[in-house]
Amino acid sequence: MLPVAPALADLLPGAGLRRGSIVAVHHSTSLLFALLAEATVAGAWAAVVGAPSLGIVAAAEHGVAVSRLALVPQPGAEYQAVMAALLDGVDLVVTEPRSVRPDVARRLAARARHRGAVLLSLGHWPSADVELHCTPGAWTGVLEHGAGHLRSRPVEVHARGRGAAARPRSAQVLLPGPDGRISRGEKRVAAREEAVG
Repeated sequence: MLPVAPALADLLPGAGLRRGSIVAVHHSTSLLFALLAEATVAGAWAAVVGAPSLGIVAAAEHGVAVSRLALVPQPGAEYQAVMAALLDGVDLVVTEPRSVRPDVARRLAARARHRGAVLLSLGHWPSADVELHCTPGAWTGVLEHGAGHLRSRPVEVHARGRGAAARPRSAQVLLPGPDGRISRGEKRVAAREEAVG
């Protein structure tokens, strides 16, 4: 199990990122960086493949230990080989799966499970173990007439998945919090009961 920030722990089975799992993060690079931060600070290695819009400065601002982060922004035709090599030797591998064929996605997921790596997808990934979605709130810190500094933003994070993550859960967090990192919001984590028809 790889550690995550306390604000996210109750959303994930085992309160962390289980080795060999696939986690899909929808529409939030801040949440993706929040997932990487605690693990890299604790000594895990991470790599980002095929996501040229994700930058090292943004990762550092969210608390990622960038000395333990490799970037492969444009793997081109070698995407599958690069992903396979990184899944063999890196703890967390992030990718943006816009044009990944379903058969390649299945092979990479099987490799992650076999090698004990965590595959983090910035967007939909077939048969993801956990899917995380964000509902953002209004920024705080702006004074009247548009002057001031943005300080924090409340976000509702929703988690659902398969197996131990089958029961949907949600948590109110600050992303970012006043210190620039993720922190707990005012509401506690809640498990949502599905209506049985």
